Amino acid sequence: MCRWLAYSGEAIHPALLILEPRHSLVAQSLNSPLGAETVNGDGFGVGWYPSTDALMPEPALFHSIEPAWHDENLRELTQAIDSPLFFSHVRAAAGPPIQQTNCHPFRHGRWMFMHNGVIAHAPRLRRDLMMALDPELFPLVHGTTDSEVVFYLAITYGLQEDPVAGLGRALRHVEEIAEAHGVRDVVQGTFAVSDGETIWAFRYSSMHKSRTLYYSVDMPTLQEMYPEVDRLRLFGARARVVVSEPLTDLPGAFVEVPESTVVTIDAGGGYREAPFLRDDAA
Repeated sequence: MCRWLAYSGEAIHPALLILEPRHSLVAQSLNSPLGAETVNGDGFGVGWYPSTDALMPEPALFHSIEPAWHDENLRELTQAIDSPLFFSHVRAAAGPPIQQTNCHPFRHGRWMFMHNGVIAHAPRLRRDLMMALDPELFPLVHGTTDSEVVFYLAITYGLQEDPVAGLGRALRHVEEIAEAHGVRDVVQGTFAVSDGETIWAFRYSSMHKSRTLYYSVDMPTLQEMYPEVDRLRLFGARARVVVSEPLTDLPGAFVEVPESTVVTIDAGGGYREAPFLRDDAA
C-alpha cells in the first residue's frame, strides 16, 4: 500500500536515506519490488525532530500530494535540515483521496505515527471507530484515512503512556468492531510511532501475513563488514533505520522483523524485539 522508513541516531541530513541509497525511499516510490503496489506516487511526507539545540517542542512536518520523485522541495528540504530522528512515507492511496491531510506521518504533540497497510472495509467501519475516540480527540482528525483514525484511537487507549499497549488495545478494538460487522482479517500493516526519543515499529495483521518490515544491523558491525564502502562512514555508531524494504543490496545489512512483533529502538541505538498481539496467532 505504501513504503516508509524511520531513522534514529546521530543527526544527519534525511537525504542520506530518503534520496541517496540505491533503493532509497524515493526510488521505492517509483519501483517497490516488495510492496503490494509497485508505484507509490500518491503523495509523501517527512516528519522530523530537530537537533537537540533547536527550541522546538514538536516534530516538524512536510506533506505534499506530488509524487516523491517529482518534488524538488523534497530534495531541497532533506539536504538542508539535520535531525537525529525522522520519519518518511510515500503513499499509494487505497481509496481515500489524494490530499495533504491524508499524507503520513501524522502528529499529535510530540508524537508521530505512520502506517503501511489497510483497515479492510474502512468506510463501513469508520463511524463506529470514530465514535470510540476520546471526545477531545475527535475534532483533531482532519483527513479521511483509516491510518489517522487508528492513530487517534491508539492515543485514546493510552499510547502516550504505553505505546505498545495503546496500539495493541486500539487494533484489538478495530478487530472487535469489524467482527460485529462481519468483516474478517481487518488489520493489515506495519506501524511506526515515536515520541522523539524512541521509535516503536510494529509488524502485525489479523491474518498474520503482514506487510514487509526490516531493520538495519548496528552501524559498527556494518562498517566492519564493509570497510570499503565509503558511504557507511557518513553514519555514526548509533545510526539505525527501520524500513518497509531494504535500502541496499549489501548482504546482511538488513534483517526482517518477525511476524506479530514490535521492535524498539532507543536513542542510544539499542534494538529490542518483543511479541505483539500473538496470543491467538496461527
